[in-house]
Amino acid sequence: MITVTNIASNKIQSNLLKRGKGIGIKVGVRTTGCSGLAYTLEYVDDLLPEDVVQDNTKYKIISDPKSLAYLNGMTIDYVRNGLNEGFEFVNPNEKDRCGCGESFRV
Repeated sequence: MITVTNIASNKIQSNLLKRGKGIGIKVGVRTTGCSGLAYTLEYVDDLLPEDVVQDNTKYKIISDPKSLAYLNGMTIDYVRNGLNEGFEFVNPNEKDRCGCGESFRV
């Protein structure tokens, strides 16, 4: 299960509204970077047959089965630090992050 904080949920809903379409977000991992894995987040208009769907009252949280093993128990937040802002992934499965913060290891 993936949890989304209230501020992140409001941002997701706002972005879906601005897009004018979409059923939710798809969260996953891809192989990259110094530590091996990086998070992905994209807005989704249609489901794929293999998608795992977690229904939220306002939108769907979608993952592929392979990524879900890395994401189970994760919290998605939206943070502002100075001039920077964006989604932050708080994942209890992470063992280490690379120095630049772009990738992680489980």
